[in-house]
Amino acid sequence: MIRVVLADDQPLIRAGFRALLESEEDIAVVAEAGDGAEAVRMVCAHRPDVVLLDVRMPRLDGIAATRELAADGELAGVHIVILTNYAVDEYVLAALRAGAGGFLVKDIEPAELIHGVRVAARGDALLAPAVTRRLIEQYVTAPPRPAAAPPSLDVLTGREREVMVLVAAGLSNEEIAVRLQISHLTAKTHVSRAMTKLGARDRAQLVVYAYESGLVTARGGPPGD
Repeated sequence: MIRVVLADDQPLIRAGFRALLESEEDIAVVAEAGDGAEAVRMVCAHRPDVVLLDVRMPRLDGIAATRELAADGELAGVHIVILTNYAVDEYVLAALRAGAGGFLVKDIEPAELIHGVRVAARGDALLAPAVTRRLIEQYVTAPPRPAAAPPSLDVLTGREREVMVLVAAGLSNEEIAVRLQISHLTAKTHVSRAMTKLGARDRAQLVVYAYESGLVTARGGPPGD
């Protein structure tokens, strides 16, 4: 059973999402929250597999709530997904940097919501290639200044850097495997090792690190391409 905490300051939104999620036999909403502070309390109390956080909430917004949750080592198994009204807004990249594993738009199709929760529960970043590319477009148009220096990429092998570039381009593990003519398992292993070496919480942060470190340029490829 996939256990979910749902946080949104609009009761109607919560009710709709809850009805959709609980129509599935393998998903249960174990708690709801109307603001970010309450969401943090509910997550700490219930330790869900997935928390869906509205990016704009009173008392504590989704970014601040994400930062608190991601900083708690005891909540490492909780996968954070941001809910937003837009495919990409000014808060999404900050939320990913804070530790969110991906995001969903609120007007998502019901089947995509269910699929997204299952993907997040598996620990995979919820960043479809098209959404990743839109995120990248916003980032390279007006890149925010990082709060701290990005991790050094010296610890990565050449292949891991190559895979990281493809992750930043929005490719899935399957697409990376085809591009590099390797197996899906090998592609997944390279991504996992890159995340481990860089201390990235998930695939989403690899995208952030790729741009902050200069591994990928504003034109979407390695420097010099």
